[in-house]
This record gives sequence, structure tokens and C-alpha cells, in this order.
Amino acid sequence: MKKFLKVTAVVMVFAMLACFAACGADDKGAEKGTLVMATNAAFPPYEYKEGDAFVGIDIEIAQAIADKLDMTLEIKDVEFGSIIGGVQTGKFDMGIAGMTVTDERLKSVNFSTSYATGIQVVIVASGSDIKSLDDLKGDGSMKFGVQQDTTGDIYASDTAENGGYGEDNVIRYKTGADAVQALKAGKVQAVIIDNEPAKAFVEANEGLEILDAEWAREDYAIAIAKENTELLEKVNNALAELKDEGKLAEIINKYIPAK
Repeated sequence: MKKFLKVTAVVMVFAMLACFAACGADDKGAEKGTLVMATNAAFPPYEYKEGDAFVGIDIEIAQAIADKLDMTLEIKDVEFGSIIGGVQTGKFDMGIAGMTVTDERLKSVNFSTSYATGIQVVIVASGSDIKSLDDLKGDGSMKFGVQQDTTGDIYASDTAENGGYGEDNVIRYKTGADAVQALKAGKVQAVIIDNEPAKAFVEANEGLEILDAEWAREDYAIAIAKENTELLEKVNNALAELKDEGKLAEIINKYIPAK
């Protein structure tokens, strides 16, 4: 009996050691963790797809942040309008999609420090009677195409007193590409969208041009849940390091070469 107990004890010790080794490995893997990013991959050059691969400014910045945090980046391609809600409920860790900080969005999420500047412009058909921003009217004589829930949508849908064209004169589309196709088909007379995607769309579609003026200027930042202050601090620290190292500028210049 004593011999049996002794053997059993030895087996238990080896089992415990094996468990500790395995648990240690698992804990190390869990430590690394996964950083889930929500985006809308139809917004070149910030986020888009080449085959099955996600590419663009926001994708590379998110990967650089994940590397700084020693985490694995996981990208979720969703509708733009669902990003804030998904971040707010914890479905996504962060939202990076050429997103501007607004008072309305700040009610639901926090934002990181800004990592890039966006400029809103207007696309029209070549030869259009619309030659400048002054020709844009909110009197019902023209329709404006926007990507739903973007700042272009928010600003354009506002009242004339606030610089908008009114809710009734704005047509919302799921993507900027859809809005551009509506412009080509004559369903809208102008598309309000960020400058860099606008340039990509105009280059890919004949018969379109961008008005020679800024419609609005804004800063892009990363959306993070209000209760996740630890991640917000880590992301801000990572962005600061990437800026100091020149990595942010390098990524942006890769897609938007300095003139």
C-alpha cells in the first residue's frame, strides 16, 4: 500500500509540473491577446482591399499599434454606420475608418489623439454647371450624394444656417463608391467625400472632377469604448511613439506622397 501511494504521489507531481508548463504557455499566449479593429474597407487610401488582403493607411497604423502593444490585429470589415455602436458595446476594441471626432460621436465613445488630417471636397460631373462651392444650392434644385453616417452626411444634412443643404436634399449610400456611381448616373449632382478617396474615385471613373476648394477640414482619430480607458491610454502612447519615430508620416506618405 505504501509503495502504491508513493508511486501515485510521483505521478501527481509530474502531472502538476506538466500542467504548470502548459498553463504557463497558455498564459503567455493570452497575454499577447487580440486587438479587434472595425473598419469599412471601401475608403481608399485609408482602408480598402487588394484581393483578400486589407491595405491602406488605417490598416498599417492599426498594425503598428498592435505591434507596439504586442497584440495580434484582427480586422472586421463592417458598414461604417455600425462601427461606433460596435465599439460602444465591446464588439470591437477600436474603430479606425477615416473617422472624424464629432460632439455626437463623443456621446458614445472616446477618441484617441488625431493621427491624420482629412479634407472634405465635392465631386461633380465634368462640364457641370457647378463650378465652385458657391454654386451648391440647398433649395431643392440639386441632390447631394454622401456615404451614410460620415461627416459628409452629417454636415450636408444640416440646415442652411449651419452650412448644410438640408435633410431633403441629401441621398445616403452605403459606400462612397455607390455615391459616385449615383453621380455618374445623374441621380445626384454632387458627391461630398474626403479628398483622398475622391481623388481615387475620379481617377477610376472618367467624366468626373473635384471642385478646386476645401468643403471642410477635420482630424481623424481612433474610436474606443468609454470604459476602456486603459486601451485608450495604450493607443495614445503607441501613436505618440509612432509619431516620434516618424512611422506615422512614413505610412501616410506611402499612400499620399508629399507634393
